[in-house]
This record gives sequence, C-alpha cells and structure tokens, in this order.
Amino acid sequence: MARAADFSLSQAEGGRVALCTGDWTAVDMGEANERLEAALAGLSDVTLDLTRIGRCDTSGAYGLLKAAGMARQPPRFVSRPEVTRLLELVERATKAEPTRIVEQPEVFQLFDRIGRGVIHVAYEAFDTMVFFGHLLVAVGHAIRNPRKVRWAACFALAERAGLDAIPIVSLTTFFIGAVVGLLGANMLTTFGAQVYVVELIGVAVLREFNVLITALLLAGRSASSFAAEIGSMKMNQEIDAMQVLGVDAFDALVFPRFFALLTTIPLLTFAATIAGLAGGMVVAWTQLGLGPVFFVQQMVDNVGAKHFWVGMSKAPVLAIIIAAIGCRQGMEVGGDVESLGRRVTSAVVHAIFAAILVDAIFAVIYMKLNI
Repeated sequence: MARAADFSLSQAEGGRVALCTGDWTAVDMGEANERLEAALAGLSDVTLDLTRIGRCDTSGAYGLLKAAGMARQPPRFVSRPEVTRLLELVERATKAEPTRIVEQPEVFQLFDRIGRGVIHVAYEAFDTMVFFGHLLVAVGHAIRNPRKVRWAACFALAERAGLDAIPIVSLTTFFIGAVVGLLGANMLTTFGAQVYVVELIGVAVLREFNVLITALLLAGRSASSFAAEIGSMKMNQEIDAMQVLGVDAFDALVFPRFFALLTTIPLLTFAATIAGLAGGMVVAWTQLGLGPVFFVQQMVDNVGAKHFWVGMSKAPVLAIIIAAIGCRQGMEVGGDVESLGRRVTSAVVHAIFAAILVDAIFAVIYMKLNI
C-alpha cells in the first residue's frame, strides 16, 4: 500500500537526525522534498536516516540529494544497500557533464544535407530496382501458372481502383477540354482563325490531357489507397503472418493491384478522351457556332487517329509506375502510424512527379521521331 513521503528531524548525541519515512517516489513524494530542503538549510553535522523509507525511485533519490545539498556540510546517509546504489547512480548522473553541441558552419551543413540527399536517392533507386525485380518474378509466376492468380481480388481491385474512377476522371477532363476550347477561341478569334480551335482541342486532348489527367487522378486516388492498404497490413504484421504461412506478399497483394491498374487505365483514358472532346465541342458550339457535325468532321479530316494512339501508348507505362510506387511505399511502412502517413504522402507525391516526368519524356521522344 502506498504511503506518503515524510520525515522527522530530531536531536541526537552525534548531531541532528532526519528520519525519512514513506514512499519517496514521483507519485507519493509530494512536497516532502521541498520541506526537507527548508529543514536542512544551513545545518551542519546532519545524518539522513533512510532505513525506514518504503519504495524509492530516481525522483525520490534526486529529491533527497538536492535536500542534502542545502546543508552547510554534506550529511551522512544511512540506508539499505539498494537505496545506497540508487543514490550513487543518481548522484553520478547529476554530476555528469552535458554533451557539448558542436555547431557546424552553415556551408558544412548545406553540403552535409546535399550529400545525405544523394545517398538517400541512391538507396531509394536500389530499393526500387529490387522491388521491380520482385514484381517481375510475381508476373512470371502469374504467366506460368494462371490458376494460382487471385482473380477475384484482381477484378475487385479493378472495379474499385479503375471503374469507380470513371465519373471523376470524365468530369475533370470535360472541364479541361472546355478550358482549352475557351482559351483557343479567345486567342484564335483575334486572328480570324477560330475554325482551328477544333484542331487545338483534338491534339491537346488526344495527345496529352486525356492520359495525363487520368494518371494524376489515379496517382492521388489509387496510389494513396494502395500505400495505405498495404501499409496498414505491414503495420499490423499481417504481411509477416502471410510469410510465415508461405504466402508471397507480392503474389497476394502487389500483383492484383498491378493487374487492376494496368487493365483499367486504357478504359479510363478512353473515357477521359470522350469527355474532353465533349467539353471542347460544347464550347465550340456555344461560343463559336461550330456545330457537332462540323466538329466531328474536322476531327476526322485534320486530327486523325494518330494522336489518339500516341496518348493511349503512354497509359500502360503510367499504370505500371503508379501501381509500383503505391505498392512499394506501402511495403516500406514501419510499425507506427507516423510512418504510414509519411509513406502515403510520399506515394502521392512520387506518383504525380513520375507521371509528369514520364509524360514529358514521351513528348520529347515523339517529337524526335516526328510522330
């Protein structure tokens, strides 16, 4: 049973004796240490009798040592062996010199951060290659033995990550097409070339905006979802349990998400194309008086299907990158919630950056090939 810390000061033949009783702990000490400091202040030839105390922790030991320091002469301690060892431990800790903080020059700190960033990028690149290697092995297993693929999970994820995104992708690209049409109408009308707004809308939507807007939305929607789902399983040690049962996490978790995004992004890109052209057609019809029949005819005659296939060719590559980034960040989650949030954020940021970078690389390649 806990007892409050207390003491009594009495006069003996050898001087004053401070008899401490109760539990000298952080919870039960209360103000006893402060009262003991006031009682011992300026006294000499004092003995601290600690044989009657119950429990004692580092807080109580520090309070006793601090009170003893208020005496004119260091008091004598009479205590049990375990209390003596605790007092010696706390006394050594209080007398230890604080660690010196060496302030480095700002230039040194700058280059230190740059060096650490370069090393971090190198480690990330190595881990990414390891991840892609494991993913290729999982794809090889699926091709060699399709019966072992979890097709139910693949199609369920395809519906959730792909088909459920059709409304938001279509609505976004509709407004993107409308904005391109408005800009083109305002600019080309100045030169009396408003009829070319159809070509502008067609090339912009078919080559770039359909697949790019789809990839960006999937990066924010699916990559974060993949990272959060796999990361929560990693945090709860469910992936470790799967490995103990002999189930490969890449076959069970990564490949279904990779398959789902790879098979649905062409459909989403096609829906984005139709919605973007529809948005541009509405603007051309309402602002310039170019009817739908004229719009479609101009698309067929002057734009053609080449730009459509150029945009569609980017879709599988972007799907692979987005799915891989989301799953890899989920597999890197540690055992705490902070790590989960950090990895989910990294999945979204990395996926968006990678999508824009890959689209730019494709644009340069097709420009060099004159396609």
